[in-house]
Amino acid sequence: MPSFDVVSEANMIEVKNAIEQSNKEIATRFDFKGSDARVEQKDRELTLFADDDFKLSQVKDVVLSKLAKRNVDVRFLDYGKIEKIGGDKLKQVVEIKKGVTGDLAKKIVKMIKDSKIKVQASIQGDAVRINGTKRDDLQSAIALLKKDVTDTPLDFNNFRD
Repeated sequence: MPSFDVVSEANMIEVKNAIEQSNKEIATRFDFKGSDARVEQKDRELTLFADDDFKLSQVKDVVLSKLAKRNVDVRFLDYGKIEKIGGDKLKQVVEIKKGVTGDLAKKIVKMIKDSKIKVQASIQGDAVRINGTKRDDLQSAIALLKKDVTDTPLDFNNFRD
């Protein structure tokens, strides 16, 4: 019986590459000369550092552009509050979301059941497994999810025949 998984996970290798490119651009840009602007990554957490609000927004723009160039969806990012650290410096913590949340998983299962497509959806941890008898039914389920779920980036993997 054909099946696939619906997941929501950023490619962390591409995120790491984008952060390295961002730091390289920040180090060479004229408007950041002499400032302590940088981006640090620890697991699924990015920390943006800058001297003032304007430079922090510029750092954020650089990071977003580098992530977009590396095909990492920016909807994975969850911005925290801007905090003041020593002197005039600012920092902002950005979480990288992982997994299909419980509410979204329930919404996906309900959407699949309401669509009358001949597939079954079940929640498995932070993924949703969709089983069907025909590959065409699975493809129509993928099309439905791509059309209706726009607030969270979804990936479809683990195809089995």
